[in-house]
Amino acid sequence: MSKDSKKPVRGRAPKDNGRKFKKKANVLSAEKIEYIDYKDINLLQRFMSDRSKIRGQRLNGNTVQQQRELANAIKNAREMALLPYTKRVASVGRGGPRGPRGGRGGNGGGRGGPRRGAAPTQQ
Repeated sequence: MSKDSKKPVRGRAPKDNGRKFKKKANVLSAEKIEYIDYKDINLLQRFMSDRSKIRGQRLNGNTVQQQRELANAIKNAREMALLPYTKRVASVGRGGPRGPRGGRGGNGGGRGGPRRGAAPTQQ
């Protein structure tokens, strides 16, 4: 084997489909907002999902510095109880809080043997 033979490169090749991605519009600079105030709940909620998660920088279109300030403002507002940490969202298509097959225990159809403390069944 010679020294100049090329080994196959591990990992994936970079994706280049020829698609150009469109840069997301920066809301903060479009509205000329210089300071992100933790008390401005309407502004902060625009950068949060329906479950009160902070949206990513790519989804918001913010710069790195803006995203950092925004995250700190949201965390501060949560600490001051101006914003919720989470929101409950009703799920669709499930039978109940534990899914269509029911909850824990019940008919013994789970993993393993009989439950602890359960009397042996007579057949």
